[in-house]
Amino acid sequence: MAVSSQRRVSIFGATGSIGQSTIDLIARDPDAYDVVALTGGHNVARLAQVAIRLKADVAVTAHEENLPALRDALAGTGIAAAGGASAIEEAATRPADWVMSAIVGAAGLLPGLRALEARATLALANKESLVTAGPLIMATAQAHHARILPVDSEHSAVFQGLVGEDLATVERVIITASGGAFRDWPLEALAGATLAEASAHPNWDMGQRITIDSASMFNKALEVIETKEFFELKPDQIEVVVHPQSLVHALVGFNDGALMAHLGAPDMRHAIGYALNWPERRSLPVDRLDLAKIATLEFRAPDEVRYPALRLARDVMAAGGLSGAIFNAAKEAALDAFIAGQLGFMDMAAIVEEVLTRLDADVSLAHGAMTLDNVCAADQMGRITAQDVINTRP
Repeated sequence: MAVSSQRRVSIFGATGSIGQSTIDLIARDPDAYDVVALTGGHNVARLAQVAIRLKADVAVTAHEENLPALRDALAGTGIAAAGGASAIEEAATRPADWVMSAIVGAAGLLPGLRALEARATLALANKESLVTAGPLIMATAQAHHARILPVDSEHSAVFQGLVGEDLATVERVIITASGGAFRDWPLEALAGATLAEASAHPNWDMGQRITIDSASMFNKALEVIETKEFFELKPDQIEVVVHPQSLVHALVGFNDGALMAHLGAPDMRHAIGYALNWPERRSLPVDRLDLAKIATLEFRAPDEVRYPALRLARDVMAAGGLSGAIFNAAKEAALDAFIAGQLGFMDMAAIVEEVLTRLDADVSLAHGAMTLDNVCAADQMGRITAQDVINTRP
């Protein structure tokens, strides 16, 4: 019997921007891949469309109420349809060689763990997994001899900069931030920033939630914690600089004073393609930089008054334990409230800081053992506390 040379792949978060970019790359060479599972949220039409296009075994919507519509859209195709969190968890246990983890938020943690337990290579775009449960994620990968490849552009850049290097020689890692939609706004104007204004990124084409997190720099705050967990760095080894062009994604500084920089167009297909093709490099459909045309690269220190999320990330790393789960949960709740019109733009950081202050006093919660049950409990309490702070604010 002939052995198939196709790689079995699954994409969790297939309807979002990372998932769509992943699908774009896979669809350019469809005979090389056997698509096992695709998951999405409310965009059932897009989920069904890509499942049919890639001939997936199963398509899963995160919301059970959308399952009838998904079944109708897939009728007669032979593609199985499923819905709900348990169905996504089950899909993650299906044998696959490579799994894209691109579900946004803490919801991406459990599928990622299940994929690692199934010994898949996990392409990790879900930064919340490492923020909420970094030691658990890394220990699970090690226990099951699974590999994690970073997909965030910054962490992919660091990963590439470390190829052939000894981590012990690394003095510092510098990750860049575009500064988001409000990087040049007067500080006093930020309190009045609208949802529409926060949802328009100057460089990247991303989903609404990530775009708003970029404007508030909560996205970068999560990435600072992610950098610590993935590369096992000390917090004081990690720096952030604002780089408006979004062409330098990260720099690695070594003990001989050298800085290795990774440059590329602001296109997530670069980092996705690197993870998809690793350990090889293959041609990717991304723009090539014309350095003479670019002429100048700009860098500046981030203003932590403008971006208090960065200071909060430092507090979380110093606290350790389950503080990352609380931080992320409070951030997600505050973001929901901003999108719903309940909070102003600058109120989000204040809500998160208040939640961290309140729950830090609960030693068993904030500093408990790193187990999945404890992470989930900390996440839930972070959300409950954040909602209480939001509801009782003057």
